[in-house]
Amino acid sequence: MNRFIPALLAPGPAEDRADAMATYGWLVGDWRFDATMFVDGQATPVQGGEIHAAWVLEGRAVQDVWILPGCFAGTTLRVYDPSLDAWHIVWSDPLRQYYNRQLGRREGARIVQEGTDAAGDATRWSFEGIAADRFRWLGERRGADGAWQRVADSAVRRA
Repeated sequence: MNRFIPALLAPGPAEDRADAMATYGWLVGDWRFDATMFVDGQATPVQGGEIHAAWVLEGRAVQDVWILPGCFAGTTLRVYDPSLDAWHIVWSDPLRQYYNRQLGRREGARIVQEGTDAAGDATRWSFEGIAADRFRWLGERRGADGAWQRVADSAVRRA
């Protein structure tokens, strides 16, 4: 029998960093979402998204899978780094061949992740309005004029 899944999954956060793990620990579980995608200034609503998140790697990381039919299907690995008091974020979308690295931190009631994609473009992804049963996820890219441009806006609810 393949031991990959039991080796990957963890029952909860690692005890030596449980408090810090709460930054993304609330995400563990199953979610549904509807999004508005923005391309060249055009907004396109897309429904039927899914998110599934779990504790992984001895409870030292949170991994999720995001699926939005016709748009993307990928996974995020979120690993807490005590030396930075921040999270290393790695997104991989094999459907679109889109990859992104970011650092995530709490900013008040929000969680903000900033970094670059594989093309070198600056990105910012934010979690806002976080509650036990819902949150809003915003995806942005820095435009040529230096201003942040929205590329995705998702209304997420616990399944």
